[in-house]
Amino acid sequence: MTDMIKKDEKKVEYLELIYDLIFVYVIGRNNSLLHDIINGFVTGSTFIAYILCSLAIIQIWNFSTYYINMHGRNGLRDHIFLFINMYLLYYIGEGTRTHWESYQPQYHAAWALILINIGIQYIIELRSRKSQPQVYAQTKRMVWVLFGEAAIVLAAIPVYRFTGLVLAPVAILFGVITTMLHGKKSEVTLVDFPHLSERAMLYVVFTFGEMIIALASYFEGDISANSVYFSLMCFLIVVGLFLSYGTVYDHLIDREMKTSGLVYMLYHIFLIFAMNNITTALEFMQDDEVDLIPKMLLLMISFILYYTSLFLTLRYSKTKCKPTARFRLTMAGVAISFIALMLIFRHNMYVNIALTVAYVFGIYGLLYKFRKNVG
Repeated sequence: MTDMIKKDEKKVEYLELIYDLIFVYVIGRNNSLLHDIINGFVTGSTFIAYILCSLAIIQIWNFSTYYINMHGRNGLRDHIFLFINMYLLYYIGEGTRTHWESYQPQYHAAWALILINIGIQYIIELRSRKSQPQVYAQTKRMVWVLFGEAAIVLAAIPVYRFTGLVLAPVAILFGVITTMLHGKKSEVTLVDFPHLSERAMLYVVFTFGEMIIALASYFEGDISANSVYFSLMCFLIVVGLFLSYGTVYDHLIDREMKTSGLVYMLYHIFLIFAMNNITTALEFMQDDEVDLIPKMLLLMISFILYYTSLFLTLRYSKTKCKPTARFRLTMAGVAISFIALMLIFRHNMYVNIALTVAYVFGIYGLLYKFRKNVG
């Protein structure tokens, strides 16, 4: 027997949903970086800044959610720490600009303070976990992860000022690697996987909400056959993406699994990042200022990343729902065919978007059939 204490299943509290809304705002700020088009596409430095900002924000959400899952009590202390993070996230949002260099100290200071804020909550928990060695060790590892990344983020301010070197990628990579290592070492302790998976699902739903709002631009102006065609195709793409995620979450994932859930959350970092890219790619479809090849490449890469991240979550599927080798090969074959056809018809956006709809619903059809077969 371990010294694990199994708590009653946690419920998602209303304050967690309010907390998520601030992330919707910041993600919107991140996506705005990609609307500064120069010579047919965003500049390399701006695109890199977009990637780093998006991953940093989703990682912050990941750390916050994991703490609430392990130790959250929906009490006054939890509320205060959450509100502090919400306040600091506004500074991150305001510091997310095309000319980000001028806002670099503000952005990194707020980022580091959020990590320290979450780390302090873990430190407070250490005092009451000494009688539970596994929980204590797991909590202590998270302290090192959070304060280690915060130290790198704070160091990024003077390093950039005196050398021009950007340390944000190092900080994010440190968080990703240490999280993966922490997940391998963690025992099943206080983690409530049903709550953790539900929180990830709700963040995905909020991100789909952003995608739906972005599609509103397709309905502006005069109604024409062209506008109806592209608006319908984009709407179907969003529907297909949502159905695929819903099939995996509702029918294949084992939400009663005994697991630390850290890697599951890590997969969602890249899943949500891919969704943000898909949103931007769909907006670019009707933007004549964006060159054809860049918008097509962004669309293809985003979809491949989305489905790769989604299929990786099947590591947490029910025993009878584990993907077979045949299933993996079929999915890979469909993806390769999609890329090949997109490249062949690269100069015809009418065909490209139709191929994308076919790809999305083809994947959904395969997932639906697989779900029915495993019954």
